[in-house]
Amino acid sequence: MFTNRIGRNMDLLETKSSSVPGEDVSDDEACVLPADTMLILQQFLQEKELKERSEKAGAEPEGCFEENWQLSQFWYNEETKQKLSLLVRRVQEETISEPFRVALLSAPSAFKHVVNENKQAMLFEFDERFASYGDNFQQYDYNRAYDTGYMDAFADQFDLIIADPPFLSEECIEKIGVIVKKISKKDAKIVLCSGAVVQEWAKKYLGVSLCQFRPEHERNLGNEFRSYANFDLDSMLNKGC
Repeated sequence: MFTNRIGRNMDLLETKSSSVPGEDVSDDEACVLPADTMLILQQFLQEKELKERSEKAGAEPEGCFEENWQLSQFWYNEETKQKLSLLVRRVQEETISEPFRVALLSAPSAFKHVVNENKQAMLFEFDERFASYGDNFQQYDYNRAYDTGYMDAFADQFDLIIADPPFLSEECIEKIGVIVKKISKKDAKIVLCSGAVVQEWAKKYLGVSLCQFRPEHERNLGNEFRSYANFDLDSMLNKGC
């Protein structure tokens, strides 16, 4: 019923807007709507216009997937996203495994760049807004790492895993490590993007060591951010430079 009301009002707006430019419209002819309905219509039209512009530009609608501080989501800047997609390309080129599969754990802002390099890339993310990515999305909760059978459907499937745990705590790194080990193929390459404070836990639970590459974000974070890997990540990124 509400949808029909919006539809009728939009028809009225479109009728008025299609009038001949400069043609006077009397007060009696003006479309008068309740303030709350007009606000909803304005928001709908603005979002519709923004979505259409974004689709033409091949980008996600701005504000559709905004950073969520409550979920500890912090968006990488453009350079970092490009570096991670370059890494995917180069690891893929050097890997015999077929099909080559990439997993992103809690790193949604890198997904669109990564999936351009690997169409089967899988985003594991707690935030279900990203379910719009279809078969490339899997909702997960690192807190369930020790649940019996959890993530068994993805066991031994991924050649490259890029993880960005949502919290800088030993518990979080430990549980992410359990999930990473479960979904990794033998000899899989693992990259951890996290704070400098997790270095000891990263080594203990994921077997990764500190690298020179420093992921950066669109917003400045209070914690020093670093990368860790179980292979020579820096050489891979700097190859040919």
